Amino acid sequence: MRIVFAAVTLAGALLLGSPAVAAAQPMCTDFGGTLGPDQMCDVHVSNATYMLDMNFPVDYPDEGPLTAYLTQTRDGFVTVANMPGSTGLPYALDVTSSRFTAGAAPGGTSSVVLEVYQNVGGARPSTWYQSFNYDLLKKAPITFDTLFLPGSQPLNVIFPLVQQDLEKQSGMSDPVPVGDGMNPENYQNFALTDDAVTFFFSQGELMAGAAGATKVSIPRTALAAVLAP
Repeated sequence: MRIVFAAVTLAGALLLGSPAVAAAQPMCTDFGGTLGPDQMCDVHVSNATYMLDMNFPVDYPDEGPLTAYLTQTRDGFVTVANMPGSTGLPYALDVTSSRFTAGAAPGGTSSVVLEVYQNVGGARPSTWYQSFNYDLLKKAPITFDTLFLPGSQPLNVIFPLVQQDLEKQSGMSDPVPVGDGMNPENYQNFALTDDAVTFFFSQGELMAGAAGATKVSIPRTALAAVLAP
């Protein structure tokens, strides 16, 4: 089962081309944030209508898609909060991020996972994930499709391990319906480390919304037969 997170979104544009270091401060400033020594940008806005907090890296090598997603998420939230007739104000948006790496420079991979909490006055706040993965050697994004060998059936390996892990987390037997567990659309958010591939599941994505957001880490050794080199 999946939850569609409804929001009014505005398109954002980003002009690229300057070096990452030079672009870091303007990128953070554009969001009205403060850049820390760890190259993380902190944004905080609080008024009678909404509370907005964002924390994200400015040194991710493929910053265009990351910046566009952050812009769209922020603008959609602010638009909804400012709609006439909004009730239960102030609304809240909290975006936090985690960074992961695998391999050694100049190769390897870089991953950023955003965890987004949003409360726009509904019966239950929403929490979801959005990940970004980049191959530093190929200079290309990594998707679920490119992560695995062509023609392989990775979910035949992944789903039983996810089911087993979520059984332990939830205390339920077979908490994930087979149809959802074998749907690749539910595995699009992940992060890579030297030892594991961690999948992040948004609230309502694999289990009932009341179960919240969750994640499952699978050792690379268990995926060795299907992982692309």
